[in-house]
Amino acid sequence: MIRFDQVGVTYEDAAAPVLHGVDLTVEEGELVLLVGPSGTGKSTLLGTVSGLVPHFTGGTLHGRVTVDGRDTRHHKPRELADVVGTVGQDPLAHFVTDTVEDELAYGMECLGLPADTMRRRVEETLDLLGLAELRDRPIATLSGGQMQRVAIGSVLTTHPKVLVLDEPTSALDPAAAEEVLAVLQRLVHDLGTTVLMAEHRLERVVQYADRVLLLPAPGAAPVLGDPAEVMALSPVHPPVVALGRLAGWSPPPLSVRDARRRAAGLRERLAPLVPPAPDGPPGAPPLAEVSSLSVHRGRTAALRDVDLTVRPGETVALMGRNGAGKSTLLNTLVGVYEPARGRVLLGGGAPGGASGGTSGGVVPHRVRPAELLRHAGLVPQEPRDLLYADTVAAECAAADRDAGAEPGTCRALVDSLLPDVSGDAHPRDLSEGQRLVLALAVVLTAAPPLLLLDEPTRGLDYAAKERLVGVLRSLARDGHAIVLATHDVELAAELAHRVVVLADGEVVADGPAAEVVTSSPAFAPQVAKVLAPQPWLTVAQVRAALDGPEEPEEPEEPERPEGAEEPEEPGGRG
Repeated sequence: MIRFDQVGVTYEDAAAPVLHGVDLTVEEGELVLLVGPSGTGKSTLLGTVSGLVPHFTGGTLHGRVTVDGRDTRHHKPRELADVVGTVGQDPLAHFVTDTVEDELAYGMECLGLPADTMRRRVEETLDLLGLAELRDRPIATLSGGQMQRVAIGSVLTTHPKVLVLDEPTSALDPAAAEEVLAVLQRLVHDLGTTVLMAEHRLERVVQYADRVLLLPAPGAAPVLGDPAEVMALSPVHPPVVALGRLAGWSPPPLSVRDARRRAAGLRERLAPLVPPAPDGPPGAPPLAEVSSLSVHRGRTAALRDVDLTVRPGETVALMGRNGAGKSTLLNTLVGVYEPARGRVLLGGGAPGGASGGTSGGVVPHRVRPAELLRHAGLVPQEPRDLLYADTVAAECAAADRDAGAEPGTCRALVDSLLPDVSGDAHPRDLSEGQRLVLALAVVLTAAPPLLLLDEPTRGLDYAAKERLVGVLRSLARDGHAIVLATHDVELAAELAHRVVVLADGEVVADGPAAEVVTSSPAFAPQVAKVLAPQPWLTVAQVRAALDGPEEPEEPEEPERPEGAEEPEEPGGRG
């Protein structure tokens, strides 16, 4: 169905090709998972299938990509629309119409399908993706996860032969992600749809893949093979695979079920041991106090009677299904929304020994942004909302000036989180994860006492996420408070002191992270599920308890698994 014939891609002014020597075939009715560290060309490879590369992105495409017999060099994206359905990392860039139902119908209208066919497919898709209650909603009022489901639905209605998906579950809560993956499984198994999907949250998807395509480094030849064999050598892998490597299981398990069947011996070794107790935040005055807060967005009650106190040194994870009110709460803390009832106060126990409680704090929606940044900074779900300069270097220089920081402070933060981001690159040309890192560095440059993060690991690979955790832990040790809205249960288990669960705008759980995440299968991390009823949450805890050797993050020269397809020597410039 998809044939890559000695494919390479080189962008203008790039020192080396981002893709090189890709020579392989994706069969009809196959789900192939594309994995690799950030910046290895995954989105570029997907773009060659949809025709976006090079027709939209520019650059030079070497070799040939054919989809259902059509050469993408000679067919622009609109000429492939009846064959290829594409969902990129940014759902907002995908939308054309104003409402959910209109967006689902738009692609079919472009293909000239009969009205009764369009009506039937819209209804089917609304039910498949749990969107029926949102059919008349303006897209601009949806949460990030709801937008992602609408974007996926809008390509499903056209019944393409090939689906190209870039981070399709990144903004979805665990239950919604399972629903989307179940739909993809049904399309693959029942209709013979071919799916090529890039995803960083491998714990959600790797067990569903027929094969895994690994891009180990920029310009390196790909590795295509059986999921378990590729995961055994991949530099990026989910926690259950890392646990399997630590325990010496070969091949490593891909799912919690497989791991539990093999974990009896590991549970015996861990039985007399206990995880280290997390360091609690100091009992300083709060940096944020939310009391009986209610917020309305239009006619919708987005938050109802929410109470929340955040102290210096504390990391709080906000969790809950898409549309539960997590982003609304973060935006209210920085004054974007005015409370309909209740109050929000910022101030008090600032890092560095400041005191004074919140009796003399500020009300976010009543202060100027420059004053607000002395109390709180938000990295939004859409990082481009913070980025306005033409280059990464200019963005960092402006952040240094605005914060009164030493020149180079912002750039150093970018490098600490995701090296090799070019200073000359335009922010719009960065990947979703790279834009997130840049926006995070811009906010961190001002070192606000209260740091608010909305889906901070979206688009980040495991190595970048680990570096982010290190930066946030360091800030918490220095007395900053961190509140993050996330669907990443592994991040919450690794980082949070407390977890607050929201549902329909109300707080339904608030307690220590270990208690809250293990009390519900939806929020439990993989290690907790494998080793239950023992209290382990992360591979790092298990490794420390067993005093195991440190696992190398990236093998020097990965061996190609038996049966994997190996590209031939490229001819010419491909």
